[in-house]
Amino acid sequence: MEPVGGGRPSLRRRVAALPAVGVARLLAPLPPHRIRRVLRLVRRGAGPATAAQALAAREAVVSVSARCRGEGCLERSLATALLCRMAGTWPTWHAGVRTQPFRAHAWVEADGRPIGEPYPTGHFRPIMTVAGPLAGPEAGPVGDPAR
Repeated sequence: MEPVGGGRPSLRRRVAALPAVGVARLLAPLPPHRIRRVLRLVRRGAGPATAAQALAAREAVVSVSARCRGEGCLERSLATALLCRMAGTWPTWHAGVRTQPFRAHAWVEADGRPIGEPYPTGHFRPIMTVAGPLAGPEAGPVGDPAR
């Protein structure tokens, strides 16, 4: 998947993306409740990410990781959120599904829309959300309280 915004991220931004991708790789195999717990802890004190900030983070992440550039949506979304946090902001992070046909996906949103995704808003139903500041309520796994 090519960067959506057009330009290649700066060397500084790509270097900053490397630890975010590394941490995302460690988080991805964890159970969902642990991922949510870590993300909630990490997002504390962050301001809301704009769509431009989230897109810049996503582009930096996919520029340094073949897995994140391809089908690694969980790692890509985690790394994007973490890179935003390293810059003092937080997008809304989602993991969700669609049923016809079944497909799971993870993504980030900012300014109320998915960032860098080929899918329109509402294509996937969020089942777990770690919202940014002022972004609204969070969703947890089915049967699991969000807070």
